[in-house]
Formats: sequence, structure tokens, C-alpha cells
Amino acid sequence: MIRGTAEFLRLLHIQHVLIRHGLDSWVVSMHLWRPLRWLFRLHPSTWFRAMSGSQGDRLRNVLEDLGPVFIKLGQLLSTRRDLLPDDITDGLARLQDQVQPFASSEARKIIEASLGKSIDEVFASFEDTALASASIAQVHAATLLDGREVVVKVVRPDIRPRIRRDLALARRLAVLAERWSPEARRFHPIELVEDYERVILDELDMQREAASMSQVRRNFEGDARLHVPEVLWQHSGERVLVMERIQGVPIGQVQRLKDLGCNMQLLAERGVEIFFTQVFRDNFFHADMHPGNIFVDVKDPQHPRYVAVDFGIMGSLTDADQLYLAQNLLAFFNRDYRKVARLHLESGWVPADARLDELEAAFRGVSEPIFERPFGEISFATLLLKLFRTGRRFGMEVQPQLVLLQKTLLYVEGLGKQLYPDLDLWTTAKPFLEGWLKERLGWRALRKNLREEGVRLVEQLPAIPGLLHDVLRKARRGELALEWKSKELERTRRELQRLRRTTWSSVIGGVLVLAGVMSAGLNIDPGLPGGMWTFAGGLAAAGGLLWLLAWPRDLRDLS
Repeated sequence: MIRGTAEFLRLLHIQHVLIRHGLDSWVVSMHLWRPLRWLFRLHPSTWFRAMSGSQGDRLRNVLEDLGPVFIKLGQLLSTRRDLLPDDITDGLARLQDQVQPFASSEARKIIEASLGKSIDEVFASFEDTALASASIAQVHAATLLDGREVVVKVVRPDIRPRIRRDLALARRLAVLAERWSPEARRFHPIELVEDYERVILDELDMQREAASMSQVRRNFEGDARLHVPEVLWQHSGERVLVMERIQGVPIGQVQRLKDLGCNMQLLAERGVEIFFTQVFRDNFFHADMHPGNIFVDVKDPQHPRYVAVDFGIMGSLTDADQLYLAQNLLAFFNRDYRKVARLHLESGWVPADARLDELEAAFRGVSEPIFERPFGEISFATLLLKLFRTGRRFGMEVQPQLVLLQKTLLYVEGLGKQLYPDLDLWTTAKPFLEGWLKERLGWRALRKNLREEGVRLVEQLPAIPGLLHDVLRKARRGELALEWKSKELERTRRELQRLRRTTWSSVIGGVLVLAGVMSAGLNIDPGLPGGMWTFAGGLAAAGGLLWLLAWPRDLRDLS
């Protein structure tokens, strides 16, 4: 399964790091190493280790030792509280995305190759010391020729081949884990790797991030709550992003904000408003709002404004998900659990064969203990997490965009309560959700839809007589055909094709084995020596046996 010396050596290194941090039980539980588990017990490195910290803390240390790609994987896993135990996610949530910066000479080469110009032709000054260095890219301060201060974000020079190698290895290990470990199968390892692959490949493209930044900047143009740096498109490319340099206080420096006289209650409430505005009004939200990416403009301390950077991870929801999420949250806080259960069934989040009364009872059992607390102590993110976990018990498959939403809400709520411990997130959010639902479901929404559909109908009216004539003409000639395309039928067709290929493979292999055995045992042509027939028959039988063994174990079929 593990192809290539580089992948195998990388696997051995990963296992060595796991053992060094006291997670060798994870290694020997792998099907690949079970026959050799006694060798791990005899290794001197396992005799005198100081076992300290929870499993989550030790796993965090492992990922930090393995480098940038694994740090980013750990950050993604820390959001999957619907899949992983709390002690693991708590440890991973403390992962620091601060790694050793790469040489400024490398950064200069990448910038010059991307822009097709020398550094001096673009910048009046360029600081070689990086302002910050993360797992995917690092940031340098610079000044343009016209005097504007900017920051330059540069993708790491060696990150792409490392990501390809580690992703290939992760996919193979996920397939093995899903196949051999019932415990690992509960965590959906293939799904986790696919989510990670989407996130990290998107983060490598600086043009994609620049486009996201520009979109959010337009969405909040003229808004006193949020400022997004301007992108300098003429100096940006796939590996380099140049943007306006912002000034502000890092959101994590709470005491400094207080010392500056910042209105902490307004700041906390504005954070909640920005989140719900992005999710419901714009349907395009910043999904990596940890403290390192958020600053506060305190030029007017009584009316503080957020400043957001790093738009590498963005989220959006379908119209249906937006609608059902808003209705679910309102129904939860109104304690209408039957409506919550019905919404889960209607939205397709839970399979249609789930019983409504059982689903209602499960949500009631989870939520009532939460609502016994004062509203200011209720955690919105925890409620959403319990919603996902309860739904999964009934077969609910959580979509990646909903996980990103829960992760972002967790950040927003944590920041808000750190800034203003008495923050009642629900009081801030409820009017917004109710207003949004009126816009979507009220008379105003009906008038808007009728107006839009009416315009579209008027635009199509001139073409209707011609289309009708064409249909009648084809009907008279018997040329009409019913075309039915279905994903289920397509999947069934592909499965039948795969079974047909496997059947033919088995037939071919069986014929080769049978022919080989017969020809090895019989000397059909008396003019030829028997040894030649025996050799040819043995070769055919061996080939047929290898064919039969190899075909069904194709990795594509296993995954």
C-alpha cells in the first residue's frame, strides 16, 4: 500500500515521533505493525519516558514536531468536536501556527519571480525580518515607491511538494484505518483527510485569498464595524499577496484595550453582529477568526472597529442550509424541540426514516440542561456542537461548511466573552435572525420574488411560441424522448460496470489457472518435451493466481 521509499521513510519518522511523545499505543494498534508490537516494547526509548500531559497535549507536541503541514491538519481536527473526544480537541485547539521563518533571500526570489521585476523596481524598502511566519506563508513589511506602507505575504518555497507527499500518505493511511480499525472508522478518517485537502490547497493560492479579501471589503464598504485591507492587485500573484498595512491592537491584548478606554461591550457585540452579517446577509464568512487574525482600530475608543486579515479559509452555506440553520437556532431558544426535529428531517440533515418523536426527545434531553442556566452563560457554539452530535446519532452527516461555521462561531463567542464576560450572545443574535427570516419568508420576500420572477418571465415570453412550436413539431414526428438523469442510477450503472469488470477479471484469472494446471499435468503435443508444458502451465497458473489476487484489492475499490 505504501508506495515509494520517501513515503515509507516519512511513515517511519512519524511513528518514531509518536513513540517519543508516548503515543506508541496508537502505532502498535495499526494493522501494519500488530505482528511486531513486541519489538516496540523492547525498544529502550520506551523504558524511561516521562509521560506528562493529556493525549491531546501529547498529540499537539507530535504535530508541532512534524512541521507545518501537520500543524495545519491539527488545527482543522481541533474543530471536529462532533467526531473527536474533547480531550483531543482541547489539546489541538492550543496549536500555535508559528513556525521558523524561511530565509529572506528565498522570499525575495519568490517575489521577483512572481512579479517579473526586481524588489527595487516595486518597493522603496523591504524588511528582510519577517513580521510573522506561519505554516503556509510568512509576512514581510514593505513600502511602495509611492510611499504607501504594505505587507507582503509569501508562500513557503518548499511547501507544495511536502503537502503532496503528506497528503498522499494521509490518504493511504486513512484507507487502511477505515478498513482495519473499527475505532478509527467512527472518526471517518477519509472524510477528515478530504476536508483537510480542500482547506490547505485553497490556502496555497494567494490570488484566491486576495479575491476573498476584496469581496469582504466590498461587502462592508462604509461599515463602521469592520475594515478589510485593500489588495494591491498589480503586485499580487498566485504565490505573493501585497496588501495595505493596517494598524491596530491585537484582539488578544484585552488589558491593553481596556487601558486605552475601549468600549468593551460594544466591541464584543459588534463581533457577534459581524459574524451573523457575514453568514446570513452575505453568505460569505471569514472561517479562520482566531486572535492572530483579528485586530482592533482604537482611533475612536468608544466606537472601536475590527480589522480582519488572512482570508485563506472562507465559508458559505447553501440557501437551504442558511434558512434551516436560522430556523433551528430560533426554535432551539424557543424550546420548540418538535420543530427542531421536523426541520432536521425536512432539510435532509437527518435520514427520512428517522422517527420524529425519538429525534425530538433526543434534542430535548440535550438542550434542557443548557437552558437551566442564565442566558448570559449559555454557549451558542456548544449548543450547535450538541446539535451536530445528536444528529450524528441518527445518521446525520455533517457537511464541511457547517463545521466551518461551528468553528467560526466558537472563535467569535470565545473572543466576545473574553472581551466582555457578561456578553449575552443570544440577545444580540436573536433580533438579527428574526429580521433576516422576515426578509426571507415574509410579505417583503414574496413581493421581491414575484418581482424577480416576473422580470425573468417577461424576458422569456418572446421565446415561448417558438419553443412550443418546436415541441409540437417533434411530437408530430415522434421525435420526443423522455430523458431521466439520476445520480442514483448513475451510481448503480458505475457499480454494475465495476462488477462486470471484476467478473470478467475473475473469469480470465480462473481460465488461466485452470489452463495452467491442465497443461502442466498433460503433455498435449507428444513432439514437445513435458518439462516445457509443465513450465508454461506453471507460469500461466501463477499469472492467473496473481491476477485474481491483485484485481479486487485495487485501492480505488477499497476507498
